[in-house]
Amino acid sequence: MENQKSNKNLKAIVIVLALCLLGSLAYIFKLTTDAKVAQTKIITVTDEKGKVMDELAALKTTYDEAIAQNTTMSNELIAERDKVSKLMSEVKQSTGSVSEYKQKFLALQNKMKEMMKQVDNLKKENQTLTVQRDSTDVVLKESKKYNETLVSQNEELAKTVEKGAKLSVLNIRTKAFKVRSSGKQIETEKARKADMLKINFTIAENSIAKSGEKTYYVQVIDSGNNVLGDKKVATFEGKTLTYSFETLVKYENKTMEVSQDLPGKDFPKGVYYVNIFDKNEVVCKSSFTLK
Repeated sequence: MENQKSNKNLKAIVIVLALCLLGSLAYIFKLTTDAKVAQTKIITVTDEKGKVMDELAALKTTYDEAIAQNTTMSNELIAERDKVSKLMSEVKQSTGSVSEYKQKFLALQNKMKEMMKQVDNLKKENQTLTVQRDSTDVVLKESKKYNETLVSQNEELAKTVEKGAKLSVLNIRTKAFKVRSSGKQIETEKARKADMLKINFTIAENSIAKSGEKTYYVQVIDSGNNVLGDKKVATFEGKTLTYSFETLVKYENKTMEVSQDLPGKDFPKGVYYVNIFDKNEVVCKSSFTLK
């Protein structure tokens, strides 16, 4: 009887020990599994963090290259690059999930794409302007060369034309007047008071010049580079002339005075220029000032 009782107690102890062993094994397995899961999460977070850092570094490099081009958008590009640098610092110091930073990265990436489009458009516009500027330089050089040729031709022509056959226009005198309702004309130097300009010039005596009717074109230009008066346009030898008025004189080989009024209003202050043309040739010019 005692042996049977001892056997039963021994069996109970073995069973208890077996259960404890199984419980320990289960606990150890759970700890191991949890450790592996935690390690996997750490590796995953580290990989994601590294990927985000690489993508942010690529963004920063793109901005650095765009800023180096020194466009008109440099300040805006620098501001966006600083945002990228700040986010890189935040990601580097973080220990948790990077999902929040992914959203910020995507927003910065979209902004970068938008700004790079603007930079590309600016580069294209600058290229177009450069081509236009080069074309303009060519045209200006050709125009300068053409003008020099004209000056040379005019000088040669002036030497061959008989001086005695040309009429001399000289002594241009221009005055401003305020015209009263009575018709009385009061001379003034004030632009705000003037409502008429009186232009006089002299044609010198020339006994060998050809007598007869002669037309002169008078051009008056104000301080704003505007032609006053009729602003009619005449063409001579393919060249156009905008003038204020024309005056027809009957020349009889004697000195004669020519006078004509040029009405107007709202005359601006400044220097005015008066040019007298014989067709497309300036035969006399002067200037005056209204205060």
